[in-house]
Amino acid sequence: MVEKQSLRKAYGDALVELGKQNSDIVVLEADLGKSTMSCLFKEAFPERYFEMGIAEQNMAGTSAGLALAGKIPFYSTFAVFAAGRAYDQIRCAIAIPGANVKICGSSCGLSDFGDGKTHQSVEDGNIIKTLPNLIVLNPVDAVELKKMVCFMARHKGPVYIRVNRNDLPVYTKPEGEFTPGKMNCLREGRDAVIFATGALVWKSLEAAEKLQADGISAQVVNVSTLKPLLREEVLKYAAGKKAVITAEEATVTGGLGQGIAANIMGEINVPFAQVAINDEFGISAHNYEDLLEKYGLSTRHIYETVKKTLKR
Repeated sequence: MVEKQSLRKAYGDALVELGKQNSDIVVLEADLGKSTMSCLFKEAFPERYFEMGIAEQNMAGTSAGLALAGKIPFYSTFAVFAAGRAYDQIRCAIAIPGANVKICGSSCGLSDFGDGKTHQSVEDGNIIKTLPNLIVLNPVDAVELKKMVCFMARHKGPVYIRVNRNDLPVYTKPEGEFTPGKMNCLREGRDAVIFATGALVWKSLEAAEKLQADGISAQVVNVSTLKPLLREEVLKYAAGKKAVITAEEATVTGGLGQGIAANIMGEINVPFAQVAINDEFGISAHNYEDLLEKYGLSTRHIYETVKKTLKR
């Protein structure tokens, strides 16, 4: 049984550790600190924590100003508000000038299962990665998230990170640093490759186990950098496979799948399929697993997609 850990708590803990090391790090919040867990930084460094209220546009602009003053601002809110409500401010005040601002889009995807379509952000990563100058990250687990937050603090320029609301299995080894753009193979395989991101890495690994029982060898690659999506990394894992499948907890339009397809087009002639949310919003549910099943993102769906694609 793989241990599960909270990504949100890992985010808060990482901010506290960074705050001890660097007095220039400041944290801003939009009235959701107990959910994003930035409240842990508030407890440790109240003088460097700014509660902005439900005013995400102002929070983005204030963060840009703090960056101009030499601070390293991290700001947090639900992903649906981070990417949607403050898009213009991110574009004009952060992305265009390349301001040294770090954005946490918390409760991303369908992970806020109880609050329905207004709070479930199935498109935030797709929206944000269209902006020039921004790095976009989607960690597989709490350990990788902590490494990413450390990278974000070192990196000079804007970074957006998606944080799942639920506890997820830990696959990342504690040693080593995070390298943006690098993909990590979590399971070797010769027949098909599954490029997965976020919570669907977990589901892809479960699907690969089921496929193994059917005599199918599926490789699972963790794509935790949504942008930049490095062509050489994609081709390295797609080469020699009989099928390429992508798996993401996001809408199909403008997502990881289309990015992978664009990189293999004209280079590798192979059957290709996407496991993603079709052109629709979320819905309230009793639990996270029910939503993954409803929107075709479950272990079963990935397993069936791999088998079907290999038959083409």
